[in-house]
Amino acid sequence: MRSPKKIIITGAASGIGYAAAKLFFKKGFSVGLIDADQAKLKKIAKELKKDGQDCFCRSVDVTNEVDLKAALDALTESLHGLDVFFSNAGINGTWAPIESLSIDEWDQTLKTNLRSTFLCTKFVIPHLKENGGSIIITSSINGTRIFNNFGASAYSTSKAGQIAFTKMAALELARYNIRVNAICPGAIDTAINEQTTYAETLKEVQIKVEYPEGNRPLKKETGTAKQVAEAVFFLASEAAENITGTELYIDGAESLL
Repeated sequence: MRSPKKIIITGAASGIGYAAAKLFFKKGFSVGLIDADQAKLKKIAKELKKDGQDCFCRSVDVTNEVDLKAALDALTESLHGLDVFFSNAGINGTWAPIESLSIDEWDQTLKTNLRSTFLCTKFVIPHLKENGGSIIITSSINGTRIFNNFGASAYSTSKAGQIAFTKMAALELARYNIRVNAICPGAIDTAINEQTTYAETLKEVQIKVEYPEGNRPLKKETGTAKQVAEAVFFLASEAAENITGTELYIDGAESLL
């Protein structure tokens, strides 16, 4: 009997990460979950284990290099290998004019989004090199297609950096048959929006942008975490075995307005 494939997901306790965990589990994967919220992780792991497949979790801050490596190594050992890694953890951080954005606020966003992507990729390469695999990185339409979310300079810079990193990693790791791709979701209703800090001084730099009626050109309901998870599953699957170094936009053409 063929053993199930294995995936590790960061930022797995809510939103896109949680949707991906449920989908990959449904598709027969063994899953390893990483998130800073230990209580939610345990609840999700208990929920998924009802179906009898393997589900392991580790509560860790993805900006902590030592703890992150230990968690990735431990989860890979528990899963007995690794086929797919979904680098999804991230924050919106503080949105403020560049002039008033503090250095600490800038650093926190870049550390959580971009530095953690580098660290995770660095640490999972040894686990993927022998048999190949897939790495998917959550970027955004911000910093790649749109630049009108005023105050989001740190967030947009981190997301643009993730795309450059995706392409560099894809070329470097191709020799090991490791594919590296990125997803660029549009507006998705997740907990990340509730944790964003908006400075009162934003109004000083904002430029009014008027959109056509409605949020997205695509008429079918879009902007759900499940839709993004389906795209992640595609990039992880054999159907995408010749796709690497590519960003996939999942926004119902929102960013083309």
